[in-house]
Amino acid sequence: MKTGHRASWAAPSWWTRGPAGRRPSPQAVMGNTESAVVHRRLLRFRPDERPGIEGVFDRLQSSSSGKAPPGKVLLVDSLKVTMSQMAPDSMIQRVFEGMLSVDPGVPPLPGGGVSREQLVIFLADTLRGTAEERAPLVMAMAHGTKTAATTDQINGFLEDLIAAVVQTLTHRGRLRGWRPDRMGFGAPGVRLLAEQLSSELKPSDKNTCDVACLEDWLFRISEVGTFLELLIGEGLEVGLTSRPPPALLPQCRDAPWSELRCLLDLPLLMFLTPQLPAGHNAPWRLLFSTKIHGESFTRLVGSCKSQGPTVLLVKDTKGHIFGGFASHSWEIKPQFQGDSRCFLFSVFPSMQVFTCTGYNQHYMYLNLGQHTMPNGLGMGGQHEYFGLWLDYDFGRGHSRARPRCTTYGSPQLSGDEDFTLDTVEVWGVGLPPKEEDQDESKKSILDVDPEVQAIMEMTGKKIYSQGLREPEEDEASSGEVAKQRGLRDSFNT
Repeated sequence: MKTGHRASWAAPSWWTRGPAGRRPSPQAVMGNTESAVVHRRLLRFRPDERPGIEGVFDRLQSSSSGKAPPGKVLLVDSLKVTMSQMAPDSMIQRVFEGMLSVDPGVPPLPGGGVSREQLVIFLADTLRGTAEERAPLVMAMAHGTKTAATTDQINGFLEDLIAAVVQTLTHRGRLRGWRPDRMGFGAPGVRLLAEQLSSELKPSDKNTCDVACLEDWLFRISEVGTFLELLIGEGLEVGLTSRPPPALLPQCRDAPWSELRCLLDLPLLMFLTPQLPAGHNAPWRLLFSTKIHGESFTRLVGSCKSQGPTVLLVKDTKGHIFGGFASHSWEIKPQFQGDSRCFLFSVFPSMQVFTCTGYNQHYMYLNLGQHTMPNGLGMGGQHEYFGLWLDYDFGRGHSRARPRCTTYGSPQLSGDEDFTLDTVEVWGVGLPPKEEDQDESKKSILDVDPEVQAIMEMTGKKIYSQGLREPEEDEASSGEVAKQRGLRDSFNT
């Protein structure tokens, strides 16, 4: 029975078979059991990816300073050599302790380092694991015990993890057009995002989380697993062809960085982008900034009207930063606009999102030049009691909750109920309407409405145009295809 089980799988390249015909020693039997555990983890990766996963140990150890016996264990110095440009030392130490916490099913090797088997299991669980498998690793990386960690320890782990992710994106050149040196916050943004993510914990008793609490949290808050995946994949240079590194930032298009000092920072973008309907796929483009366009309500309206969905950011003179997402183009009219995809949010002193309550449909409001209706821009609540309001007499606004905005359930977002503006920014989210219309006009009815294609196929009708259509090309390949066509045409002539 055991022999059949052993023969049913191909041993990893680093497993050494004993001489044929000889009864295996207890150590060899133990190695077989442990190798089977590792093999099951390796099956999570594609065949062409497994050699790379198995080779990480040798590559890391070759970079060490010679303190570890070759082929035995991996020390933290090796991780620091590889990860130093992408994570602070405190996070590298946490990663090392997470590796050490892995139980491969056999006694630990001498030397106090990470075994090859522990590393493979750690890679599989961080890159392809479930919330149940990641929870004990997070517990160890948060410097908790095997059974519990405090919320403060989890928050400290998150601060180090987010700082490492920001550092990794910068080092790897995955900023997608954003300029951290021309953006705000920095370390405060890391702290605020860590506090927001840890606020979703549901500790069982006295701010203490057990493994089940962490498992539930990791299952609900997918960003933590995504951050871990990016850090470990990029930090240890694990190239996986089946899953490219996650895109944590939207594309930034044509921002005037030489003039701009924006309110956004990378942690805020990492927080807000997943809340948007189109997520990371929608590019951001600056429409208005008081730092560039001046303090003019007319200019603000002119820049934002008919521009599609937008993100509005406001900073008051008390230092509070807040804003809202408008799902529709802003239009001047004395009625409320928008839909339930709109939301309000706070950035400082806390990072939170407030979605619609269903109580009313007062999502967006923009009016100008009327005597009988309020003139200005607002989101949520009701006339004279908006969740966020900017008066047409530029420079003033209010955030009146008493105690919560009826539309979004948000509290007072500004430092004072009636506030004075310091900075306003508006970012368009998605393609400009003209470009979007052009993009839509290129699509076949089969692309615009997949149900049409499905109905035609169900009724037995052949879709003749399907075979005549050229495959869609991305921006990178379309130029090369056009070039090849030109060469082909010139050759034919």
